[in-house]
Amino acid sequence: MDELDGRRGPGAPRRHRLDPVLENWTRHALRAYDSAFFRSDCDSGLSEVARPWTYRYPAGADDHRGATEYGITVWGRCLASADGTVRELRLPVHRSGAHNVPADGYVAVAALVTAEDRQSGPPDHVRVVRFPAAGTRPELLFAGTPEEAKALHRTHGRHTVRALLDSAEYRPGSACGSCPFTAGCPALMRAPGLTGLSGKGRPRRTWSPTDGREYAACARRSRARSLRLPTLDAVERSPAAERGRAVHAYLAARHRADPPVPCSSDIPEDWVPAGFALEERELLIATAQLRRHAAVCPLHRVLSAEDVRVEPTVTMEDPAARVVMVTDPDLVYRDGGSWVWREVKSTSRRFTGTSNLMETYPQLALAVLMAGEAVWPGRPGNVRVEAEILRPHGASLVTLDPSSPAVRDRARKALAPLMASWHADDSFEPQPGPECAACPVSQWCPDAAVRTGAERHEP
Repeated sequence: MDELDGRRGPGAPRRHRLDPVLENWTRHALRAYDSAFFRSDCDSGLSEVARPWTYRYPAGADDHRGATEYGITVWGRCLASADGTVRELRLPVHRSGAHNVPADGYVAVAALVTAEDRQSGPPDHVRVVRFPAAGTRPELLFAGTPEEAKALHRTHGRHTVRALLDSAEYRPGSACGSCPFTAGCPALMRAPGLTGLSGKGRPRRTWSPTDGREYAACARRSRARSLRLPTLDAVERSPAAERGRAVHAYLAARHRADPPVPCSSDIPEDWVPAGFALEERELLIATAQLRRHAAVCPLHRVLSAEDVRVEPTVTMEDPAARVVMVTDPDLVYRDGGSWVWREVKSTSRRFTGTSNLMETYPQLALAVLMAGEAVWPGRPGNVRVEAEILRPHGASLVTLDPSSPAVRDRARKALAPLMASWHADDSFEPQPGPECAACPVSQWCPDAAVRTGAERHEP
């Protein structure tokens, strides 16, 4: 957005110096934008307006929120024809398609604001377009008259805005790392000294087990991941990775049933969740893993849906380290008077025992440290961490006790090599080598090694 603003000439906002991977991705996104919108078949004679469109309306005298005026601004590329009769809002997104469909309320509000802004005369026609920076063609979300935009808003947008304004929900998560209001947030759990790191003078950061694995592979890869840059599907969605995600998606859907129903070994032939495509070999392995899960399914011990949390986000800050840790357990459930943190790991390899379990699966080490500090609903009682290892020929269930000093010490030792260097790093320099071939963000890295390590990949 800053780079496109800069094309307006002197005086326009200019961006600060970018990380190399973000610089490369930005160039790619700009080329894709130009290709999509400045070809002859897309040339509509539109030009940028002076400022983003805003819809303002006065609040009622008895407004229960105490407001006098409301305003909604659209942040995208705001374009209009020379005579003002046509307006087009272009919204940049990473990707579009079936897996990223915008809500009706989102589209309705965007169309209303585009139609109702008063910085010029009313338009005759309004368009709202999403532009995926991954390079596919723009996606038309709305096209119609201002009256049609208002009608859409009455049906879908009005309720969306009201829900947003009236929401008082706290949602701790990855955004807590950059939030300036966490000091007074009642929902963010805190555990001083949990990581054993000192953050005096360090920037506040967010860390997850995925961050640790990525950093261990390559510091710049970790940086690119934290920027949420698009990844290569060929690497990110390898057959084995796709199988693991499909297994987890199926189990998550089953565990959300209300009332709870324990999983069965009778797996339907069409069990693969929508959006996943498994090769024949991976399908056979995954189906066998799901059958093995039935024997250790935690819902055998659950009485009510109130006792189940499927993939909840657990967020905890170590203020001494200035680190916000975020993780999503596969399942948290109540077993009698205790809460249980269950992590499910599916593998086609032979299970080699429990001695290095937390080193192999850092999520378990983080779970051990966080579980004992977390605030659980109702009477917490004791808490335990379970590791469910699913294989085609069996399922192993390992219990870890967060109250055990020895177990907690092992957890800290398992996380130390993943966190310490990352915590002290400010430059995130790359480590190019053979691993670049399996890096899902290598297309944005100017130092990525291709085949011999001497060649450089320039996107």
